[in-house]
Amino acid sequence: MGVLIGFIAAFATIFGIFYVFYVTRNKERLALIDKGADASLFDTGKEKSKSMISWNKVTLKVGMFFMGIALGIIAGAILDYNNVLYGGAAYTSMIFFFGGLSLVIYYLIERKSF
Repeated sequence: MGVLIGFIAAFATIFGIFYVFYVTRNKERLALIDKGADASLFDTGKEKSKSMISWNKVTLKVGMFFMGIALGIIAGAILDYNNVLYGGAAYTSMIFFFGGLSLVIYYLIERKSF
C-alpha cells in the first residue's frame, strides 16, 4: 500500500510541475500579446532547436560520465579488496570522484574546441 501511495505522489508531483509550467507560460504569452508584442517571439522552429543541441556533444558527455562511473566502480573494488577503504565508502567515494573527474575532463575538452 505504501508503494502505491509513493507512485501516486510521484506522478502527481510530476504532473503538477508540468501543469504549472505550461499554464504560466501560456499566461505570459497572452499578456505579451495583449501588450502588443510581436508573436515571432514565440517561434521555436526547427532551425533554432537544431543549433541549440549538438547530439555529438551530449553523447560525448554521457559516454565520458558512464566511463568515469565504471572506473570508479573498478577503483572502489580495488580499494575494498586491499582493505584501504571498506565496503560502501570505497565504492561511493570512487564513483563520485571518477564521475566528477570525467565531467571536468569533458569541460576542458569543450573549452579547447571553441
